Amino acid sequence: KEENRRVGVYAGIGVNAYAINNLLPARRDDTDLFQLFIGNEKDFAPTRVAYKLGLKGPAVAINTACSTSLTAVWTACEALRNGDCDMALAGGAAIVVPQEMGYLHQDGAIDSADGHCRTFDAEASGTISGSGGALVVLKPLDQALADGDTVHAVIRGGAINNDGADKAGFTAPSESGQAAVIGKALADGDVDPRTIGYVEAHGTGTKVGDPIEVAALNRAFTGQAGEPLPTGSALLGSVKSNIGHLDAGAGVSGLVKTVLTVHHGEIPPSLHFKAPNPRIDFAAGPFTVASQLLPWPDKGPEPRRAGVSSFGIGGTNVHLVVEQAPETATPAADER
Repeated sequence: KEENRRVGVYAGIGVNAYAINNLLPARRDDTDLFQLFIGNEKDFAPTRVAYKLGLKGPAVAINTACSTSLTAVWTACEALRNGDCDMALAGGAAIVVPQEMGYLHQDGAIDSADGHCRTFDAEASGTISGSGGALVVLKPLDQALADGDTVHAVIRGGAINNDGADKAGFTAPSESGQAAVIGKALADGDVDPRTIGYVEAHGTGTKVGDPIEVAALNRAFTGQAGEPLPTGSALLGSVKSNIGHLDAGAGVSGLVKTVLTVHHGEIPPSLHFKAPNPRIDFAAGPFTVASQLLPWPDKGPEPRRAGVSSFGIGGTNVHLVVEQAPETATPAADER
């Protein structure tokens, strides 16, 4: 019975800037600090959800900086594989407070010079911060089908690792670390790179990050393939060009976009893209940036498949392989 199933919660929340900027400065001497902490500590988010909804599976707070929410999703997938829970809620969120504020652009830093995230574009100069996040509901596919659930997509495989010291500095990305996690995710899902039609990139639009990310993708995909992959056979995009960088909520936002992409068979454009960044060697791999809405029709026996990447400051990298749900998983329109 549904009521007897163990439902887990795996999530991470960004820094509670409202508490720092508003509550603590306004605190009176008689304020109960313990109660203030209970109500505002971000790491209580999963346990509070479990308490409010009466969920008795694991409730785990996760924080790996920018890759927090995709780390939460993959941790939940592993928990389902291991039998720790029967269903899971997984994701993350971050809210920028104050909601209206500027920043001082510094050349080479993460913040965009013009307030736009131009991922993979020749004019890319950084990202912008956004507010938001999401939770996804996860179940083993066989159980979801048996329960008659609407399945929007299937997480075919995934992987997580850390760069270690193999990079220029603590906040820098690592080509080898990213390539390794992507390759491991493809292997975990037993997926031929030729069947991947789209990759939702971490895609911050920074001068350093974008070239390293595409180099890592090229390295992983060509390493997994037995022969060279044709240029342009896979499309690349980033939801950060639409909504900015959501910090702890970034990875799951990209996952939601990817799920909708494989479900509807349409690849949305990566906004603000006009010309490829000359620092990126697109010719060395199969990728080209999706600059307009494109149909993604069914081809042969393989379902539509996509990858999702999320890389955190400090080096925790996550990659998931997402594929189109079986036709039997989506009820007909008159049955919904």
